[in-house]
This record gives sequence, C-alpha cells and structure tokens, in this order.
Amino acid sequence: MAGGERETLLALQRALSEEQFQSLKYLLEERLPRGELGPATRPDLCRLLLQRFPGRALHVLADLLRQIHRHDLLRLYHLPGAEEEEEEETPGETGAAGGSSAPPGHGRGDAGRGSVPPPAAPAPRRLTEKDLLRVAQKLGKEWQEVGIGCLGLERSRLDQIRADNAGNAVMQSFEMLLEWQRREKEGATAPRLRACLAPASLAPELLDLLRSLQGE
Repeated sequence: MAGGERETLLALQRALSEEQFQSLKYLLEERLPRGELGPATRPDLCRLLLQRFPGRALHVLADLLRQIHRHDLLRLYHLPGAEEEEEEETPGETGAAGGSSAPPGHGRGDAGRGSVPPPAAPAPRRLTEKDLLRVAQKLGKEWQEVGIGCLGLERSRLDQIRADNAGNAVMQSFEMLLEWQRREKEGATAPRLRACLAPASLAPELLDLLRSLQGE
C-alpha cells in the first residue's frame, strides 16, 4: 500500500467527488455521531476514522467505497479485499486448456481489460420544490435557528421571509429552503441537506424523509 495509513485515507477521499464524499458521510452515520460527521471536511473525516477505528480505518473505508461503487480505488490503492475483487472480475479470461476465451471483438486493443473501473454510482439528484415542501412540512417552528445555524443563511433574509409569510410556518420554512437551494444550485441534494442539518436535533420523521428522497 503506497504511503502511510493517514496519507492513503486522505488521498482516497480527495479522489471522490463532493456528492460521493457526502454519500460516504451518510453511510457512516450508523457508526459515528452525526454532529461530528455533518461539518467534517475530508481531513477531519480522516482524523475521525483514525480515532474511532484504530488499525482498521482503511478496512472501514474500503467497505464504504464498495457501497458507493468506487471499486477502482480499491484496486488503485491495494486496499483490503482488492485481491478478491480482481479474482472475481477475471474468471474465464483464459480457457481451461490455455486457449483464449476472450469475447468476440476483444482484440489487440484490449490489453488493458480488467483495469477499466466500473461506472461510478449515479450522483444524487437535485431536490425539487415539491421535495423541499415535504421537508418544510416536517421542519417545525424552529426553522430560523436551522437556517442560521445549519444552512448558513443571513438573519436579515430570514426576517424578510418571516414577514412575507406571516403566520404560516410551513411556507416560511419552504422559502428558507428555496433560498438554500438557489445558493447550492446543483449541489442541493438530499445527502447535502442531511449533512447540513446534522448538527440540529431533527425529528426522526424528517430524517426518514431525507433518506427516502436520497433513494428515489
């Protein structure tokens, strides 16, 4: 394995797209506190893995990479279990009697067969206005605290939203989420929103909703 454990962990996470990194944190929520995972940067997550899984951080990360279909990184960094995956991907490449069993059309230009990584997992889709309305219906009356503390929105903008939608907490929450969506653009996905809301004490129904929106 190239480099030390710490360097390898950081290199692996830097090889992930932002959506894949957020998916990684989402999958870790059953093993690590959400309050630590939500704001964690890539170096922060490396430290968490090393602290919480001493001697097994790379094993844990390898398992997560399989779940997000980044098998190419397992092979590239020779992570635990990479050898077994290579064996599973190459059965039948040579016949029992030593003859070639390459499929038709695989000629001399196919020397690199087996090294091409599988397609990455599809990126989570951008949340729609309908999705955001469903989230707003479960967010509750503490939406302004969420907007300031979790979504990083300006207090003046939230005061304007409250005044424009006086007496309607759902529409106030909805307009706040629209403001966040406009700022995040294509990054306004369910995993991203869950990561932003992680420090807040959210109702279990809201967390279940965000999980379902990610899986759709």
